[in-house]
Amino acid sequence: MTTPEKIIYSTEVTATGGRDGKASSKDGKLAVSLSVPKEFGGPGADGTNPEQLFGAGYSACFLSAIKLMGRLNRVAIPDQSTVTARIGVGTVEVGYMFTAELVVDLPGVPRETAEELVAGAHERCPFSRATLGNVDVKLTIA
Repeated sequence: MTTPEKIIYSTEVTATGGRDGKASSKDGKLAVSLSVPKEFGGPGADGTNPEQLFGAGYSACFLSAIKLMGRLNRVAIPDQSTVTARIGVGTVEVGYMFTAELVVDLPGVPRETAEELVAGAHERCPFSRATLGNVDVKLTIA
């Protein structure tokens, strides 16, 4: 396992009540209500859930990694570019496991170039590195 040589940023988030509670960051910038989705037997209330939070973080981080690859390769990344994370949870022998698909839309970027940028981003994104060997991440270029 590789560990960072130097920590650049760290944060602290505390959850109370589990999937039907609240989560907030120590600095107060994140404060969300959590609710159990109906698919997990919950009420499907107005709160978010860990899977949505994971998808939000992964898609935002991955788009930033694509922008980094664009700078390194002198490729302009259009402002309208998006990454959509499709996060699923399924059962395995013991417990549950994530599935993930990242759908990347880079309008006007040639497909071959987009494929190179996405591959490089997947090597660099901390979410991709965290899931490596644990979650089969499918990369799709829209």
